[in-house]
Amino acid sequence: MPTQHSRIRTFEEYTDAYKRSVENPEQFWADVAEPFTWRRKWDTVVKADLVGGHNEWFSGAKLNITENCLDRHLATRGNKLALIWEPNDPKTRQIRYTYRELHQEVCRFANVLHNNGVEKGDRVCIYMPMIPQLAIAVLACARIGAVHSVVFAGFSATAIADRVNDAQATTVLTSDGLNRGARQIPVKRVVDEALETCPSVRRVIVVEHLGWPVHMEEGRDVWYHEEALEAEKSCPAEEMDAEDMLFILYTSGSTGKPKGVVHTQAGYMVWADYTFRNVFQVQENDIYWCTADIGWVTGHSYLLYGPLLSGASTLMFEGVPTYPSAGRFWEVIDKHGVNIFYTAPTAIRSLMATPLDNVLSYSLDSLRILGTVGEPINVEAWDWYHTHVGKERCPIVDTWWQTETGGIMISALGSISPLKPAHAGQPLPGVQPVLLTQEGKEIEGNEEEGYLAIKYPWPGMIRTTYGDHERCRQTYFGAYPGYYFTGDGARRDKDGLYRIIGRVDDVINVSGHRFGTAEIENAINENAYVVESAVVGYPHDVKGQGIYAFVICGEPVKPNQLSHVEASIIETVVAEIGKIAKPDKIQIVSGLPKTRSGKIMRRILRKVAEGEISNLGDTTTLLDPGIVEEIIAGKK
Repeated sequence: MPTQHSRIRTFEEYTDAYKRSVENPEQFWADVAEPFTWRRKWDTVVKADLVGGHNEWFSGAKLNITENCLDRHLATRGNKLALIWEPNDPKTRQIRYTYRELHQEVCRFANVLHNNGVEKGDRVCIYMPMIPQLAIAVLACARIGAVHSVVFAGFSATAIADRVNDAQATTVLTSDGLNRGARQIPVKRVVDEALETCPSVRRVIVVEHLGWPVHMEEGRDVWYHEEALEAEKSCPAEEMDAEDMLFILYTSGSTGKPKGVVHTQAGYMVWADYTFRNVFQVQENDIYWCTADIGWVTGHSYLLYGPLLSGASTLMFEGVPTYPSAGRFWEVIDKHGVNIFYTAPTAIRSLMATPLDNVLSYSLDSLRILGTVGEPINVEAWDWYHTHVGKERCPIVDTWWQTETGGIMISALGSISPLKPAHAGQPLPGVQPVLLTQEGKEIEGNEEEGYLAIKYPWPGMIRTTYGDHERCRQTYFGAYPGYYFTGDGARRDKDGLYRIIGRVDDVINVSGHRFGTAEIENAINENAYVVESAVVGYPHDVKGQGIYAFVICGEPVKPNQLSHVEASIIETVVAEIGKIAKPDKIQIVSGLPKTRSGKIMRRILRKVAEGEISNLGDTTTLLDPGIVEEIIAGKK
């Protein structure tokens, strides 16, 4: 178990840890890494290259991450709950695994992989619902040294094929079907369609979940439950090099094929553990719940690896926040006595639009820490979350990070750090953020804003984009050599707290005044009519750029109410920011184009606003592709 120093307990300890991490990062991270289980210690803590993007951590070390997630806990936590599975339907039986039981299931799955020809270094694509076997499969790949590539079970067959072919995956792990709210989806059928164009795949292992009959291709497809009958419950962990690949996770690029973000073994392990235990201030008997799907990096780092590395009890949820009612999140929290709850602002805003009784019907008195992830949380949603979910006693950690950073970079640490609504807060130890001008000059002092970059490596950072390091270098290290460029704009307030103000390409320049889209959206969302909004810039003859707002209202707006609602929204923005920020165009919509992780695809909205609807790019990976046509029709 990592020593006491890896858990910061007071703000003074944070200040000291941060100072040490900047002044002597090699010694700092050597101390943090020391208590893990290593087959061989490292030769060098860090090899830094923020120009070419060739960064390494703990070079020469040998380990297996699953020995640190599972084996090292068996002596002291063998009978402690490791994983709690809460099903889609509250009438279905929950499943619980102790650390000992989870260890056995991971070993069994690892042996099934071995028996089906999966070897160290092979890429394995996992396209499964949020069932326990998904978590077990991920760990089983890591156990034998195979590289897991989890694809969210909702992506199209085309999206799966793109990812399988890019990684040259040899094996696909899937299920017969999945539950999502009131819907059931034939997952295996989607995989079959994808694999028509994936010659690298030799084996498909299918987990039975819904009991549906599915097509099983002779010589390629096998049932997991049949294979598991012959598999042993013990499996030695493969020895891995610190910089061997652990997983590939694909992120959508604005153009071209998806980017396969590569994370490696040792640095990711140390970072996931360190950030998890400190941001959430985890205590030994806590029940922790991250609502993210394992198909996203949040699920990797803060549902699975971070909690298990720290010896915590982590909850995994199959369902959606509104099924069978909009009180489901709160019901689960009370049912399991959840102490730490980590979710997305998108989910919070969707629940805000439902009757307040849905949350007030539950006590939620077990909660101690709340968290948000995925995008900056607007002030209105922060207030609602703080008041009605946290009962004004739970700190909210508004975490900023990216798939490419591996884990949380800027955040309050539980209740020990300063909290300010809509502000991520201060950098974690080891994270050295800077604000840059457009030309790449560092901006000193507080009450400043600029382009957010990081000027020193951290253990969890991206190593490459799979099969194309030049793409990695250009995307993250090319714009400002010597820095990792986040692509985000940020503001540093008078106290040194950071507020993320949106992607750099989401900064609108109106008559020489720069506004982050998030800033204007926060103002619009303060309006009583508004549930959610998305703002983009579009060419304006006088101002250079005008502000186009796509707005979702809580109640349908009748044609005779339209001008009144628009005037009310403009009035709110003027009151919040000033006349210079008032939207030039407001379009009331029923929904926004979002990825399945809840990210608004502003590039699509930007093209709609600019009238360039003939080249919208791939919309198949959106949660609801039909919403784009509706928005285009509404604009016309």
